[in-house]
Amino acid sequence: MVTLQDHAQAALLSCFLDPSDAPEIIQYIQAMERLLIVVQELSLARSLERVMEIVRHAARELTASDGACFVLKDNESCYYADEEAIAPLWKGQRFPLDACISGWTMRHRIPAVITNVSQDERIPWLAYEPTFIQSLAVVPIRTLDPIGAIGTYWAAQREPLPQDIKILQALADTTAVAIENVQVYAELEQRVNSRTVELQCTNQKLAAEIQERRVAEETVHRLSLTDELTKLHNRRGFFLLAEQQLKLAHRLGTAFNVLFVDIDGLKRINDMQGHEAGDAVICAAAAILKETFRESDILARLGGDEFVVLAPGTPADWDKLLKRLQFRVNQFNRWRNAPFVLSMSVGAHPYYPNETKSLEEILALADFQMYEQKRRKRFTASSSAD
Repeated sequence: MVTLQDHAQAALLSCFLDPSDAPEIIQYIQAMERLLIVVQELSLARSLERVMEIVRHAARELTASDGACFVLKDNESCYYADEEAIAPLWKGQRFPLDACISGWTMRHRIPAVITNVSQDERIPWLAYEPTFIQSLAVVPIRTLDPIGAIGTYWAAQREPLPQDIKILQALADTTAVAIENVQVYAELEQRVNSRTVELQCTNQKLAAEIQERRVAEETVHRLSLTDELTKLHNRRGFFLLAEQQLKLAHRLGTAFNVLFVDIDGLKRINDMQGHEAGDAVICAAAAILKETFRESDILARLGGDEFVVLAPGTPADWDKLLKRLQFRVNQFNRWRNAPFVLSMSVGAHPYYPNETKSLEEILALADFQMYEQKRRKRFTASSSAD
């Protein structure tokens, strides 16, 4: 890849001055040193505006001119894109390619040096008459296929030295590379930005998909732990939460009560009134349990007519819990006008921090106590009937 420094060095090798002309040699060396600095500045330029700013200032400095223009080829027109001069020239204006000296330079791909603009037929006098320009030197930007031109102007008649033109042409050649670099950089930046936008869109889509999947997984997880009819925990949900709670209770030294609840006569209601009535009984029982116990207590429907509750406490709390539950049941039967009478049997068993029995074993003991209460109810009902 040809660098800007390569162009500057090529210009240096092409300029052999007469060693006897010391002042011109010194001036030339100083100009080349300045040109090398300009090359470095152009290598860092990332926009056309910055390139033009560097070039217009350097062109004046390197040629000791009174003005400089940066001209771009725009189809068949010369666009005077930028300038730096002692008085305004043509910045922002367009001229036909064949009607200005910059266009002539681009057409012929060689520099144009004019010591007296009023006597050169290539000069459109109407455009130059209002200006300060008496002499000029214009070089094409990229001689093989010009894309623009750099013009330098003097307020007095002057004939630039050959080395001045070569240095100006070296600046123009370096400018061509800088413009190409800007275009390459802009294309790369556009690709990077486009890729960044694509990655952002992809990340957003991925994040949305992850969120959708998370919601779906949470829904599936919730459904897998929740009884669809009552919205209480199901058997799986109860054991998952209860095991965690009991591990915590073991560390903290907290006792719990395990209550096994069974709806009385659900099979008879299903047989006589249908399963919709049976479902209504189950939902009513679930609602009463929610009203009776705290949100921190773990309530679950194990299946069918069976419910279970895990609540902090000891056997001393059973009587109060059972009375509160029975009060809610009585209120329901009195005020709800339901086509059935709700009745529940409850068995309880404690779970102490030092308990050696498993949760399943404690639950079985509470279940046994529940059936004992159910048996006593039947015995009482039978005795009353007699």
